[in-house]
Amino acid sequence: SSHFKLLKIDASCSQHCRAPMSIPAIPVILVAGVAVGAASFQIISISVLVLVLLLCGAIMTCFIVGQRSVHFLGQDEQLLVEGFTGMYVQNGPGTFILNPFTHRSASVRKAETLGTMDYLKVRHAVEGKERIEKGPQLFFLAPYEQIVERSKGLSLGSTEYALIKDLLTGERRIIKGPCMWFPGPHEDAQRGAAVSLSRTEYLIVEDQLTGEKATVKGPTVWFPGPFERSGSKMTAIALQDDEYIKVKDTSSGKKWVQQGKALVFPEPTWQVEGGVRQAWALKSYEYVRLVNKVTGKVESHRGEQTVFPGPDDELLDGQVMQLIDLKVHEYVKILDQSTGAIRVESGSQGSSKQVFLGPHDKVLDNGKKKAVEIDGEHAVLVRDKSSGQVRLVTEKQLFIPGPNESIEKVQDLVKLADHEALIVKNKDGEFQYFYGSDEKRAAGQPRSFFLEPYAEIVKLCWSKGRRRETRNLFIERFDCRAQFMSFEFNCRTSDNVELILEGTFFWEVVDLPAMVKSTGDTSGDLCNHARSQFIRHVARVTLKEFMDSSHAIAKKVWEEDTSFYASRGVKIHSLEVTRYQCADSRTSEILEQIIQETTNRMNRLSQAESENEVSLFRTHGQIEQERLNGDLLAIKHKHSEAEAEVVGRAEANKVAAFIAGLEAKVPKLDDRISLWQVLRKNEALANISEGNASLYYTPSDVDLSIETKK
Repeated sequence: SSHFKLLKIDASCSQHCRAPMSIPAIPVILVAGVAVGAASFQIISISVLVLVLLLCGAIMTCFIVGQRSVHFLGQDEQLLVEGFTGMYVQNGPGTFILNPFTHRSASVRKAETLGTMDYLKVRHAVEGKERIEKGPQLFFLAPYEQIVERSKGLSLGSTEYALIKDLLTGERRIIKGPCMWFPGPHEDAQRGAAVSLSRTEYLIVEDQLTGEKATVKGPTVWFPGPFERSGSKMTAIALQDDEYIKVKDTSSGKKWVQQGKALVFPEPTWQVEGGVRQAWALKSYEYVRLVNKVTGKVESHRGEQTVFPGPDDELLDGQVMQLIDLKVHEYVKILDQSTGAIRVESGSQGSSKQVFLGPHDKVLDNGKKKAVEIDGEHAVLVRDKSSGQVRLVTEKQLFIPGPNESIEKVQDLVKLADHEALIVKNKDGEFQYFYGSDEKRAAGQPRSFFLEPYAEIVKLCWSKGRRRETRNLFIERFDCRAQFMSFEFNCRTSDNVELILEGTFFWEVVDLPAMVKSTGDTSGDLCNHARSQFIRHVARVTLKEFMDSSHAIAKKVWEEDTSFYASRGVKIHSLEVTRYQCADSRTSEILEQIIQETTNRMNRLSQAESENEVSLFRTHGQIEQERLNGDLLAIKHKHSEAEAEVVGRAEANKVAAFIAGLEAKVPKLDDRISLWQVLRKNEALANISEGNASLYYTPSDVDLSIETKK
């Protein structure tokens, strides 16, 4: 097929080359045509026509033979000649003459001009061999060769490479730049870029033939091998002084800790567990305990230092621990889990103490605790776990329990007031009665005390509420003073009126042992018994009789059965009905009307009496007022007389002194009196002039009066 294509290409080239040489045959054909035309018109004879046609045929034959034999080639042309048994070529430039009877065809074809970066892949059509022709050159094909591929060489930069595959042998090789690469006949190339790694970057490279992996560290420019494949770029692990990583080699199972300060490039088989971790920088009061997961060994490290764990170490406590700082009044129990021994650490005399836990130590009872201050108000109930015995510690001290002791309870001193009483059940189940009053307290019995081991204070459960329907009132300390207790219950009169009675007991506990012996619900018993008595007595009277004698009935209920209350150890001072009402609403309304009418009548009587008293008091007041007014008038009159007498005497003394003083100069008494009157007129005129009055002067001998009208 390759040979057929070559011949086809050469035939087309031959036709192309002969096309210009067919132009001289046109005049010959025209001459032959003219001769035939002339013969048809008998211009020329037949013999002449035949001679002309023979001549034209000879010329055409020579032309055709010359065209097949003579070839003119340029510098970039080649003559391909196909003989009867083979093919050969003649390269230009030049003129070549061929025997037209020794070849089938001849064609002229162009040579290939190759630049510096050009190459051709040429295949021999007969042998099937291929080869590469590189530029720069003017390339002429051999007789049986054809161009399979025309392309450019592969230009590689300094960070580029080409993976070359030989398609015949399967071999691979790497060509690194910078260079210009031309392939072999059976080679294929795949361009790639080298990986540039900085100082902190690395690659994991795998050899696909052997399966081995390797680490390529920066700084470098990495070119892969023929069968190598790399993953993505990764950053090395930068460790500071206080950082570390746990590394496991998956190929060998080996583990180790890589501490800082370092730049770690993990190998392909390394596995970093948990990433970068912080070492423990311990202060002077801190420590860590590390347990080896493989051996179970526990190590304790105290500050000040930086602690890096081993590959199989973990924190036993889950965090950095602080020492136990014990004050003077504090203690802690510590268990040594390796031996089972318990020890008690406490503050030293007058100073603090710092405790570090050992590798196998465990703190008991939720850490440190405060010692118990035993004084006159507090005691401690202590149980010895080794023997199970309980003891009461009352000696004044700062009490710290022993390794096998536990504090059951811190007791407060039980102190009783004069009116209080307390019941204590001892370890034998016997009741003991303690009183605050000196009169009731037995000889040698303390007023204040601590409960002995296994003793407990007895609580009585009494009923509460006005109807005593709920029993959940727990009494621990009994008040021996007289006190009030209210009650409420229903009862019916003989005329079948249901009443709701409310009242109060004024009662007192006088015999505590008798009360405890006879009942566990003193308040409930008293109210229930009173209820039964009231129901019995109220059922014998009508409503009107009950209203008139309710207090008498209450007194009868109390006085008829005093022995019942005495048997309960209580004394009833009084029992009163404070309120009653009808249970039925209609009856209650009628009763309310009766009570309201009675109340109104009493109010009206009281109002009339009040009005009479007010009127009488008003009359007495008026009489007393008139009497006092008369006394006032008499006193005023008396005072007016005395005042007039004083003024008159003063005026008389003044006139007498004036007249007596002028007696030496004015002998006549009448003249002196006239002078006095003139002075009095002047005083009157001066007083008038000081006011708003108008003063008019008239002659003394004219009787004239002036009247002003508005």
